[in-house]
Amino acid sequence: MAILPIVVSGDPVLHRPAEPVAEITDEVRTLVADMYETMDAAPGVGLAAPQVGVGLRIFTYSYVDDDDAPWRGVVLNPELWMTPLEPGEPDEETEEEGCLSFPGERFPLRRSDHAVVTGIDLDGEPVRLDVTGWRARILQHEFDHLLGYLYTDRLSRKERQICQKISKKRGWGVEGVSWTPGVDEVGEG
Repeated sequence: MAILPIVVSGDPVLHRPAEPVAEITDEVRTLVADMYETMDAAPGVGLAAPQVGVGLRIFTYSYVDDDDAPWRGVVLNPELWMTPLEPGEPDEETEEEGCLSFPGERFPLRRSDHAVVTGIDLDGEPVRLDVTGWRARILQHEFDHLLGYLYTDRLSRKERQICQKISKKRGWGVEGVSWTPGVDEVGEG
């Protein structure tokens, strides 16, 4: 297993829809193992294949809730269903979100409180995740990556402008910028 570089906002692989996994090969299995290692080293609660420069419909997730209950897995070729969003502005304290591909920053974002994801695991077996709360947020965030969106794309106009300034100041917004967990400072690769 290896820790992979995480590409940063602006790299084309993050801004286009990912392709379905046609076959579960040894290369796909190695990619998933490397994604787990990278996610854990970052540390993050989820990681999509486009974030490590691979345009495939794969994401990993790992979260431990307030009761120390672990939740960890991988989904290939996921589909997402969610309940409609509650109207209103996001709560700046309880709905703050971050992203390993826009590292070091957090912004409030309203997400659905209930999500269902279906897909397959590395053995080709069906996966169904029916979750609420932070788990639902994680699934929606990772699924967005597979559609070519970062959470910053879903922010208010004012916050998107702040993100553009941050991106410009840090030299992001272009192809080839990445950082490697455990090697680089967050986002300084």
